[in-house]
Amino acid sequence: MNYLITGGTGLIGKALTKELAKHASAITVLTRSPKAALNLGLGSNVTFINSLSIENIENQDTVINLAGEPIADKRWSKIQKDKICSSRWNLTEQLVEFIQAANKPPSLFISGSAVGIYGRQNSTEIDETFNNFHEEFTHHVCAKWEAIANQAKSNKTRVALLRTGIVLDKNKGALAKMLLPFKLCLGGKIGNGRQMMSWIHIEDMVAAIVHIQQNNALSGPINITAPNPVSNSSFSADLAKAINRPCLLTTPAPLLNLLLGEMAGLIVYGQNVVPNKLVQNGYNFNYPTLELALDNLLNTK
Repeated sequence: MNYLITGGTGLIGKALTKELAKHASAITVLTRSPKAALNLGLGSNVTFINSLSIENIENQDTVINLAGEPIADKRWSKIQKDKICSSRWNLTEQLVEFIQAANKPPSLFISGSAVGIYGRQNSTEIDETFNNFHEEFTHHVCAKWEAIANQAKSNKTRVALLRTGIVLDKNKGALAKMLLPFKLCLGGKIGNGRQMMSWIHIEDMVAAIVHIQQNNALSGPINITAPNPVSNSSFSADLAKAINRPCLLTTPAPLLNLLLGEMAGLIVYGQNVVPNKLVQNGYNFNYPTLELALDNLLNTK
């Protein structure tokens, strides 16, 4: 099995590449820094490139597109919004053009998206059939990203869109950023704490992608979240309990709005997203509850 992966050195991509490298014939990873990527130890059958050509697409069994400017690393200025959009849309357009032009296109194109496509929602349960989107920046980014990726669909190429939730990993991403204040006894809920958090353990994230690759019935938008989303208040309490710290403080929403501007909406609002497609197509979660996930990530030596 041959793979092309974009974003293969990021949080999800690195873990996925390591897993696929155990069985793949060859993996090609697109990265801005091929020399630096050589030191990541992703596998002897992994090759790094810093630009794409149609030759990189020909004879690939699966193309996995995970690249994109991090959405929560910087305040959303106009320049930063343009980077977030262009880093996703432009590369996906290039991949689609090459897939369409290839003599032997991949049988599967897996492309990133996020639960942000739903926009801010209340506690209503959201599966892949939900279409009452809230029009805001995250929806705009993901909706166009998905629309571009869908153009690769043909009788030769299946397209799967990963509507990913908050990926939990001890060393990177959202959980890693939360740990320090909680360890310093400064953690707590945000705003009223009722906003829903749709999360997934990094191991389930990787395993779900492998499951999609192996299951031809899975295509179109797929929610990549654990089956038990929780409120921000519950998440905060469970995290504090997992590291034996109190959960006493509250971060007021107006303060976040002042500090982060429009980007504060990622934290102040949420979505109650469930992975119906994955469950209905036989995926069994290793970490279906937050308690199990945090115990594994934070208390396993």
